[in-house]
Amino acid sequence: MKVLLASQAIAGHFNPMTGIGVRLKDEGHDVGWYTGRTFAGRVDELGIRHYPFDRAIEHTADNLNELYPQRAKLKGPMAIRFDGERIFASNVTNFFEDIRDVQQRFPFDVVVADNTMFIQRLLAVVLGKPVVSVVPIGNMESDPLVPPMFFGFAPARTPAHRIIHAGARLVSDQFVTKPARISYVRQLRGYGLRTDGGKPITDEPYRWSQAIIQTGTASLDFPRRNVNPKVHYVGALLPHRAGAADTAAGDVANVRRTTADRSYRRTVVVTQGTVDNRDPAKLMVPTIEALKDTDALIVAATGGAGTEELRRRYPEPNVVIEDYIDFAQVFPFTDVFVTNGGFGGVLLALSHGVPLVTAGLNEGKNDVNARVAYAGVGVNLKTETPSAAAIRSAVDTVLGDPSWRARAEAMGGQFEAEDSVGAAVDVIKAAASGGTPGAGA
Repeated sequence: MKVLLASQAIAGHFNPMTGIGVRLKDEGHDVGWYTGRTFAGRVDELGIRHYPFDRAIEHTADNLNELYPQRAKLKGPMAIRFDGERIFASNVTNFFEDIRDVQQRFPFDVVVADNTMFIQRLLAVVLGKPVVSVVPIGNMESDPLVPPMFFGFAPARTPAHRIIHAGARLVSDQFVTKPARISYVRQLRGYGLRTDGGKPITDEPYRWSQAIIQTGTASLDFPRRNVNPKVHYVGALLPHRAGAADTAAGDVANVRRTTADRSYRRTVVVTQGTVDNRDPAKLMVPTIEALKDTDALIVAATGGAGTEELRRRYPEPNVVIEDYIDFAQVFPFTDVFVTNGGFGGVLLALSHGVPLVTAGLNEGKNDVNARVAYAGVGVNLKTETPSAAAIRSAVDTVLGDPSWRARAEAMGGQFEAEDSVGAAVDVIKAAASGGTPGAGA
């Protein structure tokens, strides 16, 4: 079977698919990967044929504000509106035409696509190819019981909440997501396709894919009235690891192993991810300030931004600051994870039974954090700039009540019960053969 993987050139979208690509290759399938040149070296390391973007604009975690200087000034709904149209919807035709060219050199049988490329309908209808979408973030399909996206709402509990949600949904449909929807509809018309302009663009992958590989677990999603049988929760899709962890990650693990002699009673890991990490004062600094004079070991992952400056500022022996850490090594020893809500990190923490303190609003993180709080596996501070006092209080809350850890460990047990990559590959093989994939988790 010839399989084409297709993803944005953004780590949070690319990395969860690496294990899938390697597993397919190891099973003897012919695998190609359409993504940006940013990941050319990584694709080569995986032993997979790379087809780089040609027409498509390569958006990465590092170049967004360089490509669009005006973006840096946008916040909240305005930022989501801009990203939806310029970063995601505007590339649909470019992606599709690139892939149509790839087909001439690599006649694939099935496409496994990052859901945010929004090429599912064109691939299924124009090329007649089965498509399996990989959703690296929370379930984006609309449902009457699920709050509107990008507002950080939990499910409505009262009539007043339902009225607020209805108003927010109207604002989303008529302002926040409208430019992306208009762009998408216009591009489809160029291929003679008509679609309901009133439907959210985020529903398209769920409608036009033969199957959906949904990261996470159903227990981390909100309750739904309509259960889509094409959606298969597979747990945490972690980046493929070919060998030993890098030096920095190993250093952190070694530091953690020596903490028993220094009597650090707790370990708190904090990160702002790799996108919204340019200003450490948002989350890393207040977390260190909150805990530096306590008996906790603080492990901060900067994502490569401002590491040396933070090390000079915080020379305390209980503060470890690295560009990157191997979370898979550190989380087994971690008591609380403080994060802005990147979905991959949240899933990895929960897979190890680690409760969370979350503080993030942009890039859909407020929706992730609302799910964390709703599931009872973490405290949501509902801001991207929490004070040191708020972080200290939240960490004390989680550490002071063992039920937080118990709920996180219960959810972690759901991850341990699965071979996430194997489950995803089974979905792909069934879709490619025209069968019905097995029930998701």
